[in-house]
Amino acid sequence: MADINVSLNARPGKSDPAAATRPPAAAEGEPMLDLIELLFFAYRNFVSDPDEILHGFGFGRAHHRVLHFVNRHPGMRVTDLLDILRITKQSLGRVLRELVDQGFIDSRAGASDRRQRLLYLTPKGEELTREFVAIQSRRIQRALEESGTDSRDLVRRFLVAMIDPEDRSPTEKLIARADQAVEARSLVRGPTAG
Repeated sequence: MADINVSLNARPGKSDPAAATRPPAAAEGEPMLDLIELLFFAYRNFVSDPDEILHGFGFGRAHHRVLHFVNRHPGMRVTDLLDILRITKQSLGRVLRELVDQGFIDSRAGASDRRQRLLYLTPKGEELTREFVAIQSRRIQRALEESGTDSRDLVRRFLVAMIDPEDRSPTEKLIARADQAVEARSLVRGPTAG
């Protein structure tokens, strides 16, 4: 039986540094293990800084997601948050209770239906969320700059395409509404307000 010896220099990307940046051509139906792994590693690093901060409060990634969406959609109903996160009511209940108890989120009764729970960030929650947004925005900005011109639009289209087709339009509408609300609030506050 013959031994198979593979020279490290013969492996793609070892002898040719540019090969590491070129995506390999994938045959139809061939697994894209390199991209799958890159998504895992990118996500790991994307959430690592917030994870470290959250750990200091005894919180996890579910807390981060709740803070993010309540920040983007102040006054959102708990039922809407359940739809977005696709987690159980029990899981969300635990996370919300912790965020409310530690003063990051305010849960208020709805004006027209007192049984509804509307969620708002407290000033403490706003401060923490701003920190997460700044950290993750810097990481994204650096990656976009390293990816070249027009990369933001390409990345955005790629991420939308990763979403199940039936969820794309509702997701884009949700993001657009949040962007419009942020713009409207900034107009009310004026250009010098934070």
